Amino acid sequence: MWSRAKCRNWSFLGSNKMNNKILRLRISFWVGAIADAIVGIAMLCPSLVARAYGLDNFNPGNEYKVAMGMGASLMLGWAVLLLWADRKPLKRKGILLITIFPAIAGLMATGVYAVNSGFIAFEQMLPTWIFQLGLIGLFLFSYFKAGK
Repeated sequence: MWSRAKCRNWSFLGSNKMNNKILRLRISFWVGAIADAIVGIAMLCPSLVARAYGLDNFNPGNEYKVAMGMGASLMLGWAVLLLWADRKPLKRKGILLITIFPAIAGLMATGVYAVNSGFIAFEQMLPTWIFQLGLIGLFLFSYFKAGK
């Protein structure tokens, strides 16, 4: 029977450590998939990128649009990969590590380049880096708490 006490302490999921491991992994996979889907969609809409990073008079050419289209395809594909990993979280937890490196690390490096080249202001990029570091922390925590 459901009770408020059970809902407050998540005991309705079961109290054993296995359920907690699976729950952490599943949360990580879903958070990553949602983030990737949002970024993938934004990559297809230059006006969203301009708004997010404070780029005034941003009118990208066809080269940008083609490159971003290819990148968006990969980003959306990675979202699907994370959802696939969610189906067997313990078996596929390694997907979190390759999401950190090279995927998130590469995006962070690209952000550094964007700031250093003057394309995006540091203060506009900072929230993205904080979110990416949060993802890395969540993914590492979930991965290592899942154990062998």
